[in-house]
Amino acid sequence: MHLNPYGEYAVLLAASLANEWPDDRAGIEARTREFGMTMEFREEPEDHARTRLVIDDWLRVVDTPEPDGRAALLNAHMAATGAYPRLTDHDGEGWHLHYRDENQVLSSVLRAVISVGTSLHLVTRGMHRLARCASEPCTAVVVDVTRNGRQRYCSVRCANRAAVRRHRERAGP
Repeated sequence: MHLNPYGEYAVLLAASLANEWPDDRAGIEARTREFGMTMEFREEPEDHARTRLVIDDWLRVVDTPEPDGRAALLNAHMAATGAYPRLTDHDGEGWHLHYRDENQVLSSVLRAVISVGTSLHLVTRGMHRLARCASEPCTAVVVDVTRNGRQRYCSVRCANRAAVRRHRERAGP
């Protein structure tokens, strides 16, 4: 058996959805596949809108800088899922652990996976490792997975833009 650690891929999936929201349910499901989720999701008419609420709730965690506040929000999210750890063997992956019940709708699965994954990411890497891009006016989510824990920008482009801005400020008019 292997333990599905959830942390990094789940929080990166959440950031990807937050930074580039898909147009429809199929787009959300395709994104889950890009990030390694292989299970099928029971379809419900409100999947797209309900999943948007999951991401909006998660963004409140991103925008809460203090660890106590983040922990309180994540604890509430995990309590709301009603999910529990369970052993499963699907899609040729071998036995592994999921933090969700079988046959849940897309938004419920993502709430469980994202809240547990974000919690694992923050407690193992540091409570500061989730933020918005430091290059104004960009508001993209940054998931810091670097070794030194100092990632502040969502992309090289935003980092370069901030460096040019600092250079121009030092150089003066």
